[in-house]
Amino acid sequence: MKTPAENSAFDLAPFRARRERLLARMAALGGGIAVLPTAPEYARNRDTHYPFRFDSYFHYLSGFGEPEAVVVLVADDNPRSILFCRAKDDEREIWDGYRFGPDAARERFGFDEAWTIGDFDGRFADLLANRPTLWCGLGYDADWDARLMRALNTVRANTRAGAVPPHSIRDVRAELDEMRLIKDESELAVMRRAGAISGDAHRRAMAATRPGRFEYEIEAELLHAFRRAGSQSPAYPSIVASGANACVLHYIGNGCRLADGELLLIDAGCELDGYASDITRSFPVNGRFSAAQRDVYQLVLAAQSAAKDAIFPGANWNEPHDAAVRVLAGGLIDLKLLAGSLDAVIEQGLYRRFYMHRTGHWLGRDVHDAGEYKRDGEWRTLEPGMVLTVEPGCYIRAAEDVPEAFWNIGVRIEDDAVVSAGGCEFITDTAPRSVEEIEAVMRDAQERDPHIGEAAVREGRNAAA
Repeated sequence: MKTPAENSAFDLAPFRARRERLLARMAALGGGIAVLPTAPEYARNRDTHYPFRFDSYFHYLSGFGEPEAVVVLVADDNPRSILFCRAKDDEREIWDGYRFGPDAARERFGFDEAWTIGDFDGRFADLLANRPTLWCGLGYDADWDARLMRALNTVRANTRAGAVPPHSIRDVRAELDEMRLIKDESELAVMRRAGAISGDAHRRAMAATRPGRFEYEIEAELLHAFRRAGSQSPAYPSIVASGANACVLHYIGNGCRLADGELLLIDAGCELDGYASDITRSFPVNGRFSAAQRDVYQLVLAAQSAAKDAIFPGANWNEPHDAAVRVLAGGLIDLKLLAGSLDAVIEQGLYRRFYMHRTGHWLGRDVHDAGEYKRDGEWRTLEPGMVLTVEPGCYIRAAEDVPEAFWNIGVRIEDDAVVSAGGCEFITDTAPRSVEEIEAVMRDAQERDPHIGEAAVREGRNAAA
């Protein structure tokens, strides 16, 4: 019988290359030792844990998915990478599944050395002695901060025996943030696949939507599509927001019944092999946009197109947002939802009543991924290999000064974009985007199975009676 390690494909080259790149950067800045633990396991209740998800920085360097693990990098005349992980344990494997153990992990993941996690404290204190700099992520985990300080104090206690403690501490995550900001080809391949899976899931959700169904039923369609295509989990809690819920930016209740004439906003994406996708689509529950819904949707779509056109190497981070704001502000004036000149509406921020968030964020191993947006006080310049979302929106709550036809229309259109040499590549195009395509997908699904949702409608009528 093959082990899980033998059954799964794994390319260690990108992970080894990242470790070597970080070691070289550390050496250029004077050397030292870096330590990056994976995430802890968290109890959900009593003897049940939340599903384990590795730390993004740790996995970026290792590819190793087990809990209770640490990467240590030593940048000196003999640069090396060391993995600490759980020991092999036949008894625990009966209950919890396969463990690599240090020997198999060293070979599989390309480390120079590997030891059990129980060896960490003693060995790390020895490794820490006579290093000029400790590279770590202070402030992210209080327990690990205390553990590292104990190791540092162990070295300090041995100074009369000739041990010299590090004289400086540097944030290793700052260096890794810059590395993670530019995706390599292996990363982009995973992200394109994640985008395609999530796009197909949104298409499935559109086809399943009918008046009378519940938001959570549509969420279930998304989760089914994610998992069936090989995704390990959602990248974040899915937003399935109908009617007025669509005007709540981070709504995750997903418990309301879908009503005829409302819009449904879905913000959902899968995580695949540690990389997130992030897509939002907004569409009519009954499959046909009303005139007001269509006007708002087309406005947001035009804003997204303007933002996409502003994404290319050499542009600054804020240009897509500025382009989207200009289109949205002008459209809100045209729809008589705002009054005044275009420049005044933008300068006074009046558009923020209906569009209150930014047009995008970095995307990668985290949904809001690592990387600074400004450098030296200036918006940073876009470069090939960067990945960001493009997600303008418009959220119109019911109010006395708003025409009733626009009440509770919440629209956001979000796609994942790779900055390429030629400009901008959307990697989430499998999710229908145009009015015509959305209505066609929903019309075809209704023709194939017109009775979806009818039981829920009857149930609602009976409850009302």
